[in-house]
Amino acid sequence: MKTTLDLPDALVKQVKLRALREGRKLKDAVADLLRKGLAVAAGAEAEAQAPVITRDKKTGLSMITCKQTAAPHDEMTPERVADILLAQEVEWQNAVGR
Repeated sequence: MKTTLDLPDALVKQVKLRALREGRKLKDAVADLLRKGLAVAAGAEAEAQAPVITRDKKTGLSMITCKQTAAPHDEMTPERVADILLAQEVEWQNAVGR
């Protein structure tokens, strides 16, 4: 598939030099670099999204450890968990009472 891209001159020069050193066509070098870049990005996304699930030795409860720290407003503190559970119970009671 043909496409036109507006790339910085210095970047095109680097890719051309790499293609020349490797004895490849420019289009093949660009395609290979794009594939490699996309693979790295996909791997980083998968790693960032994959939580680690372990079991607490003291309580035996499951623990989920995420790769990124939660923002302060998203952190699951005991108080926030209690608020969520209370809201859920109120919602269930309202649904039953209807």
